[in-house]
Amino acid sequence: MKTSDFYYDLPQELIAQTPAEPRDSARMLVYHRDTGTTEDRIFRDLPEFLRPGDVMVVNETRVIPARLLGVKTETGIPVEVLLLRRLDKDRWETLVKPGRRLKQGAHVSFGDGKLLCEIGETTSAGGRIVTFSYEGVFEALLDELGQMPLPPYIHEKLENPEMYQTVYARQDGSAAAPTAGLHFTEEVLEKVRAKGVDIVPVLLHVGLGTFRPVQEEDIENHLMHEEYYMVTQDAADRINRARQNGGRIVCIGTTSVRTLETAATEDGVVHPGSGMTKIFIKPGVPFKATDVLLTNFHLPESTLLMLVSAFIGREEALRVYREAVDKRYRFFSFGDCTLFC
Repeated sequence: MKTSDFYYDLPQELIAQTPAEPRDSARMLVYHRDTGTTEDRIFRDLPEFLRPGDVMVVNETRVIPARLLGVKTETGIPVEVLLLRRLDKDRWETLVKPGRRLKQGAHVSFGDGKLLCEIGETTSAGGRIVTFSYEGVFEALLDELGQMPLPPYIHEKLENPEMYQTVYARQDGSAAAPTAGLHFTEEVLEKVRAKGVDIVPVLLHVGLGTFRPVQEEDIENHLMHEEYYMVTQDAADRINRARQNGGRIVCIGTTSVRTLETAATEDGVVHPGSGMTKIFIKPGVPFKATDVLLTNFHLPESTLLMLVSAFIGREEALRVYREAVDKRYRFFSFGDCTLFC
């Protein structure tokens, strides 16, 4: 299939610039997989579509202030470094701008020298390996000097950085939020539990693999970037027990889907484990451990739209997206959501 097969026309004014207030007031377009029908709801209605015995899987990753703004020490030109993945104590895989003017061996200063880095080799995905030097604790300096790495299509300043974190975020490591989870409040989570639904955390640190554009004309030639995931023994046991007892696996966001589909075998059993995943779920790839999906509206021609297309079919996915455009839903990270149930 071609990348252009996943294009849809989106007016710029439908790209959400700020999150819904309160979080659970976002609109939710519900798609019923058995009939192909849709209905317009509000996110806080989600518990109505869950059943006792279901398990709801959430990604508990937490976004780090991964955007660092500094200057090249040799020339003073502005430099941006986006942290993607920690390789060891002081070495990170990153994206740097302006990449062409930062040769291997160049040095960048942040916060008037509080934090320094040396630009290293180029990765196969087009990123750069950098090595930091500093005095003190790196995480403390990152909290002081780093900024929340909002997507480039968001142009308004985020007044409260916590609005780009899920209420269940626990483990630092992401360069972007698992945005479907941004709609949850503690009140909605409590209503989910009261419905008899088990909420199970897994982990996938969102990096370049989730949001890297597809540049190949043939999607089969697109290579996903590796991201770290973890499924604990407890999480696997609870998910498998629910499935054995007739419950559904409800994934919150595409990162939860990618985590479970990485950890599951062909029989649908989810196994504990951790490591790197570069799973690419596209039409023709079967789902082994996902029954229901809640996700935001994704960019045209993106791997995330391809995942949705694999779940309900490409033509149906594009039809749902056209309906959402016609009904003026808000799109992307701070936008509204869809429930495919």
